[in-house]
Amino acid sequence: MSPVLEQPYRYQQRELVEPDWTRLPGWAQVTAAQWQDVQWQRSHCVKNTKQLREVMGDLLSDDFYADLERDQAERATMSMLLPPQMLNTMVPATDDAGMPSAGTEFTQAFYADPVRRYMLPVFSDRRTDWPSHPKAQRDSLHEHDMWAVEGLTHRYPTKVLAELLPTCPQYCGHCTRMDLVGNSTPQVTKLKFLGKPADRHTAMLDYLRATPTVRDVVVSGGDVANLPWKNLEAFLDQLLAIDSIRDIRLATKALIGLPQHWSAPDVVEGMGRVTATARARGVHVAIHTHANHANSITPSVAHAAKVLMEAGLFNIRNQGVLLAGVNDSPEALLDLCFALQDNAGITPYYFYMCDMIPFSEHWRLSLAQAQELQHAIMGYLPGFATPRIVCDVPFVGKRWVHQVHDYDTAHGISYWRKNYRTSIEAQDVDALSREYVYYDPIHTLPASGQAWWLEEANPVTTHAAAMTAAAASREASLAQSL
Repeated sequence: MSPVLEQPYRYQQRELVEPDWTRLPGWAQVTAAQWQDVQWQRSHCVKNTKQLREVMGDLLSDDFYADLERDQAERATMSMLLPPQMLNTMVPATDDAGMPSAGTEFTQAFYADPVRRYMLPVFSDRRTDWPSHPKAQRDSLHEHDMWAVEGLTHRYPTKVLAELLPTCPQYCGHCTRMDLVGNSTPQVTKLKFLGKPADRHTAMLDYLRATPTVRDVVVSGGDVANLPWKNLEAFLDQLLAIDSIRDIRLATKALIGLPQHWSAPDVVEGMGRVTATARARGVHVAIHTHANHANSITPSVAHAAKVLMEAGLFNIRNQGVLLAGVNDSPEALLDLCFALQDNAGITPYYFYMCDMIPFSEHWRLSLAQAQELQHAIMGYLPGFATPRIVCDVPFVGKRWVHQVHDYDTAHGISYWRKNYRTSIEAQDVDALSREYVYYDPIHTLPASGQAWWLEEANPVTTHAAAMTAAAASREASLAQSL
C-alpha cells in the first residue's frame, strides 16, 4: 500500500448530523414531528430580540442582545428573520458534552459561529473605519436600471432574472437585493413594487413571449419558497409554454434555511408535474440554492434535495457568497463543497464575491484574496463540482476572478471588460471597449492605499452620498418602466 501523502487539505467523508434543537431552552419540548412540519417552522421564526431571548433563555449574555439591538437600529440593511432550522445550525452541538455552558462560554461561541456571522449580524461585527465603501450603492448591480418590465431584469443577452416577489423565508444580512427585499429597517426604506403580483407576472410572460432571444429564466425574488405553490406552478406552466425558453432556474435559499418547505408532499408532487412537462419539452428545470457554510448542510437539507431530484429536477446547484469570518479559508470552502456534493447531491457551482452594498465591508474580501482561494481549492473536487469564484462587476456581470483585465492592488481598483451590451446600452458605442471597475475593501489595502482613499472620500459622508445616488437611480428606473 502506498503511503498517504500529506496535503494542504485532508479530505474525509463526514456523516451529516441534525443538531439537537432541544438543547435550546425555548425548544426543549419540540417533537420531531413538529420540527419537520413546515407550518411549525414558519410560525416559530425569530423576528426580533424578544423572540431570540425566548428561544435561547439564559444561554446568551445581555451584552449580546444589546449588541444585536444596536445593529438593528443603526446598521442592519435586512430585518431579522430566522427559521428554527437556520438558527439551530448556530453553535451546533449534538450532545451535552459538546454544548458550551450558558453565559460567557456560549456567548463567545455564538459570536464566533460562521452561520451567525452572516444571518444574525451584530454591531460589533461591523467595521468602524469604513463601515461602507465610498462606492457602495443600495442597488449595487443596477438591476433595477435594467428592468424590461417591473421586476424583470434583462442584463445578459440570453438570460433574464424574474423577481416574482420581494420576500424570503429567511433574511441574510449581506443580501445583494437589500434595496427591494424584506421589510424596511431604520437605515433602509425599501423599494416597493408598484404593480399587483398577477399583473407583474403577466407583463413578464408577455415580454418573454415577445423576446425569443431569451432562453434562460432565473425565477427568483426574494425567494420562490414564499410564493404559494399553486401560484408558482401556474407561472412555471406558462413559462414552459414559451418555445424559446430552454432553462429555468428556481432561486431559493429556503432549501437550506427551510428544507421542510421543499420536502412537503404537496410541493414535491407539484414539482413532479412541472418537471414532467419540462422533460417532455426538453427544458431543464433546476434549483439554485445558497449555503455558505458546511454546518448548514444537515440531514433535513439532504432529504429535501433527494426528494426533489427524485421528482425530476435536472440539477440542484449551490451559489454561495465569499464572506470574511464565514468561509474565507480553503478548508471552510472545501468542507462545504464536499458536504454539498457527497452528502446532499447538490453541485457546488459559484462563490460570489460579496457585493458592494452599504455596511458590508466587514464581510467583503479583496480580489487578490478571492484569487488565492480559487487557486487553493483546485484539484480536490471533480471538475464539474469545482465552484467558480466570481466577481459580479457592476454593468458587466459575472466574471471569474482571474478574468480581471487590470488590477491596481495599491488602491484596490480592478478593471474589467465585457463582451455584450446590457439592456440599457443599446446606443452605447463604447460599451464593449471601456473598462468597468470594482473596488476592494479599503481595510485590505496597504497603508499608502488607505491614505489615498482617506483623501479621496470622507468615510463619514460617503454612505449618505451612496444612498442618495441609489435613490436617484431607482427613481429613473421606475420612470423608465412605467
